[in-house]
Amino acid sequence: MSKQKLSIRYVISIAKTNKRGLCPISCRLTLNGIRKPFATGLFINPKEWNSKQQKAISISNRGSQINRQLEIITAEISRTYLQLQLAGDEFSVEDIFNNYIGKPTAKDVGTIEYFKEFLDKKKKLIGIDIQLATWKKFNYAYSQVQDFIKWKYCKHDFPLSKLKLQFLHDFEYYLKIERNQSQVTINKCIQRFRKPIKEALGEGYLEKDPFVLHKPGRVRKTVVFLTKDELEKLEKHHFSQPRLQLVKDLFIFCCYTGLAYNEMANLKKEHIIKGFDGNEWIQMKRQKTGKMISVPLLPKAKAIVDYYKEVGNLALPKFSNQKINSYLKEIAEIVGINKAISHHMARKTFASTVLLYNDVPMEIVSELLGHSSIKITQQYYGKIVQKRISEEMRRIASKIQK
Repeated sequence: MSKQKLSIRYVISIAKTNKRGLCPISCRLTLNGIRKPFATGLFINPKEWNSKQQKAISISNRGSQINRQLEIITAEISRTYLQLQLAGDEFSVEDIFNNYIGKPTAKDVGTIEYFKEFLDKKKKLIGIDIQLATWKKFNYAYSQVQDFIKWKYCKHDFPLSKLKLQFLHDFEYYLKIERNQSQVTINKCIQRFRKPIKEALGEGYLEKDPFVLHKPGRVRKTVVFLTKDELEKLEKHHFSQPRLQLVKDLFIFCCYTGLAYNEMANLKKEHIIKGFDGNEWIQMKRQKTGKMISVPLLPKAKAIVDYYKEVGNLALPKFSNQKINSYLKEIAEIVGINKAISHHMARKTFASTVLLYNDVPMEIVSELLGHSSIKITQQYYGKIVQKRISEEMRRIASKIQK
């Protein structure tokens, strides 16, 4: 279908007449039934404007000057329109305007190019609005998109203007087949990739979100944690090797506080304060969400802090997350726990075995975990509550039968 001729018209806004009796002249571009009005920056006395002739009818120098400037604007827009036609690509009235004012359109900007600019801006916000770890996740998504474009199109970049939903489907396929990634990892990567695309939309590089109809792949959210028996078995076991005993203590500490690795590794003595109830509490900001968390220091967690009290300003010895996870596999094998234990399982054990299985309400669990929303807590731990209810109902049923 051939493009309609571009219409360029000038209109005055009498309702916006200023104190000097002058009103603004706007330019109205129309292409394929779609309008794009913009201010010319010119003002005129309404009595000196002829809408049919599209020019000032005053013989004064001011009238002549306005007409010359309108002619220049018309010529510039017409030249831009012709250039876009000669390029042979699809374009909109918005593209004509953007080219006229010198703003690059999506046709001139690549996906990788824009993503890189997005990353550079975010990098300056590290320590202000975002954490370094968050920036690194966006940077990793950037490298994944970059590798995909090379794999799929044998190019270094892909125009923003040509992004379609199929691009995301192909990207998902690539991550699944070529990178062997799980659905939850893929969903996170796509979620991070969509962030700069939405910003490009907000900045006018895109007319609409090409991925608006995308639905993340379904993920079965299963929470793996230590049961009461497994936790007791681990607590009672004493390891002759100091490194294993230390890792066990750090893990148990987090089973009774719910701290993630970063919070545990950066826990200082100053973070342990006397609470309103006279007991000791951990009070610190959670790195992931920036939310303040307040967790009561339960006796078993306090005993571990007291044992390692000689460790300078830190409340616990420093140990890398990588080594902790490596030693936990060894620990699980020795103790006889048939689960792939990682440090993060301690946080899940705290929420499940220590709190929910002891009838602590979901909203309190959410607060103690430092989640940004209770929906996140319900999403992950809702089934555990259902299981607890089911167990209680079975117990009541057995009593009734007697």
